[in-house]
Amino acid sequence: MMSWDMVPLARQVDAALQEMAEELKGMFAGTIVFQIRNDAVGKFGIRHLPLECEERESDNSSSAGGLSAEQVEKLRRMAVEALVHKKSWTHGEITYDFLLKQGKVNLSVQFESNYNMANLMFRLSPKRRDRREAN
Repeated sequence: MMSWDMVPLARQVDAALQEMAEELKGMFAGTIVFQIRNDAVGKFGIRHLPLECEERESDNSSSAGGLSAEQVEKLRRMAVEALVHKKSWTHGEITYDFLLKQGKVNLSVQFESNYNMANLMFRLSPKRRDRREAN
């Protein structure tokens, strides 16, 4: 069996979005969050952002029921395609803010890279000799 570490990040994001598809159906807005470590998806989930009730009640458009299965599929494709903008970092977070407005899925992505100063200092500092080696 292949480890998730060996699967490309885009495929991992795709699989995670498929896992969340049922939860996404019927939603109007929210944020999908992926925590990335060693270029692999760790924790992922959805922050629900409900629209104001009066806005939904006055809206008689086709989006009255939230995201449809087809719109969830479109959101999934857009999210995977947005990964081309991710640069060389391997640790961080990817967030997708989505909104269903007038029957159209709107998606924006934010990439957050994380670095660790201890790792940087370890790589940059020369090996120190202890006192026994100096004598």
